[in-house]
Amino acid sequence: MHRGVLVNIGIQRFDKLREQGSFYIDKTDFIREWWETGSDVTLITRPRRFGKTLNMSMLECFFSNQYAGRSDLFEGLSVWREEKYRSLQGTYPVIFLSFANIKAVDYKKMKYGITKVIADLYEKNRYLLDGNLLSAKEKRYYEGVEAGMEDEVAAGAVHSMANFMRRFYEKDVIIILDEYDTPMQEAWISGYWTEAAAFFRGFFSSTFKTNPYLERGLITGITRVSKESIFSDLNNLKLVTTTSDRYATAFGFTEEEVFKALDDTGFGEEKQGVKAWYDGFTFGVHADIYNPWSIASFIDNGGKYDTYWADTSGNGLVNSLIRQGNVLVKSAMEDLLEGRTLTVELNEQIVFDQLDGSAGAVWSLLLAAGYLKVEKLARIGERKKKVYTLSLTNMEVACMFEDMVKGWFGGESEAAYNDFVKALLINDVDAMNEFMNEIALQSFSSFDTAKSVSSKDAPERFYHGFVLGLMVELEGRYRITSNRESGFGRYDIMLTPTDRERDCAYIIEFKVYKPMKEKDLMETVENAHKQIVEKRYEAQLAADGFAPERIRKYGFAFKGKECLIG
Repeated sequence: MHRGVLVNIGIQRFDKLREQGSFYIDKTDFIREWWETGSDVTLITRPRRFGKTLNMSMLECFFSNQYAGRSDLFEGLSVWREEKYRSLQGTYPVIFLSFANIKAVDYKKMKYGITKVIADLYEKNRYLLDGNLLSAKEKRYYEGVEAGMEDEVAAGAVHSMANFMRRFYEKDVIIILDEYDTPMQEAWISGYWTEAAAFFRGFFSSTFKTNPYLERGLITGITRVSKESIFSDLNNLKLVTTTSDRYATAFGFTEEEVFKALDDTGFGEEKQGVKAWYDGFTFGVHADIYNPWSIASFIDNGGKYDTYWADTSGNGLVNSLIRQGNVLVKSAMEDLLEGRTLTVELNEQIVFDQLDGSAGAVWSLLLAAGYLKVEKLARIGERKKKVYTLSLTNMEVACMFEDMVKGWFGGESEAAYNDFVKALLINDVDAMNEFMNEIALQSFSSFDTAKSVSSKDAPERFYHGFVLGLMVELEGRYRITSNRESGFGRYDIMLTPTDRERDCAYIIEFKVYKPMKEKDLMETVENAHKQIVEKRYEAQLAADGFAPERIRKYGFAFKGKECLIG
């Protein structure tokens, strides 16, 4: 057990954390660093559970005049060493909003959630209605700000509140907006992205661009949504993403901080295990950044290793993007799960309208969300295009993706999938056909529901999803590769056993039935076998010392959701 340290998992209020004397790693230098940049409006993107909300609460506690005189919250921390900052504490009016809980299935519910957050802000500041600060007309406007208000009123409501607070306190306002992109991700998943983007364009312009009462603005989120989508009017926006050097150690724990925490809590002998499981995040030039949620959970759970960060929900978008992704996405995931890297050009702006058809957009989102890390960044050609070499972040992320793939074959389909694998390993073709048809019938559509999918693409997407499932199911027993060169072509799937005495090797070729060339599925299976032989796909296995009788060859023929194996 950890040594007398109070670890409060999930507390996001800085004042409460400090008052309770809970486990806390000092990140207050972020206050100084942010203040000294002088930027009008800053957008900082970091993966979920990296302390964004806690840091925003910390800023509110430091600057807000509602916390005037609360030196006890900061005594002993780095920001309190300078008189300049001690004199700043509690001296500004602050508006702090969070969209973290806005996860709606349609636009109406999203707008209600946003307007409820704004209405709560107005309710909190009802003292502004006292006296003659506001005119009678302004007081009627104030009372009309409520959950479900019209779009136009909601878009300008924070701007108006800043006006009222500026007049009351005679000082410009700091506006903090946490997890700005949560409702946008939900809007894309649920199909109302266009409506949501139109609302947020007006909201962000009014709140952060055309707002003369704004002292500083700070926005946090997971992704950098494209400027054209919602930030088109914000030319005063300073962007800080995971590849930026600025604030690189302000979110997340450095390795030095983690190792000290392990020593202090009695888990010093677990440093290398913790590094293997939870290290790997890279922000700017700073490598070896750890996810705070996983470290705190590891300590709180007595040194037990688990997928703490990966299990804290929020994976729906990532799951759908990979499951429904095109051939490039799924085949790249095969490489990543095998421990290999992916080299791609990336634009860090997330254009949600491109997520259906652009593999690059998917990798950009996975990088921003923390599931991929940058191994190397190169600038290529005259235009110095950024080319990233990426890999899975760490063991925790790899485990998460393996569990995600297993989930694709859930319920009855999972049982059929497991039975298929067993039938494959004992070469029971009749059972393979029975189980494969059941899998195809139940799972085929889950791999081809993206808007950009054609009927021609669908079997390919299913095949690569199927391969990912094999990789997870047979991990350790076989090395599964797909679409690799061997002989005179590229085979679809190859299973190479780790124990050659016990297991055979397998070559599997997928074929879609062509009615103009083939009379039935049996002929399609025969053509798959011909291709295996003519292209000499077994060459690689033969070169590795496998005797011909230890190499099994199967053709999988598809006609819609009907499958024949031979």
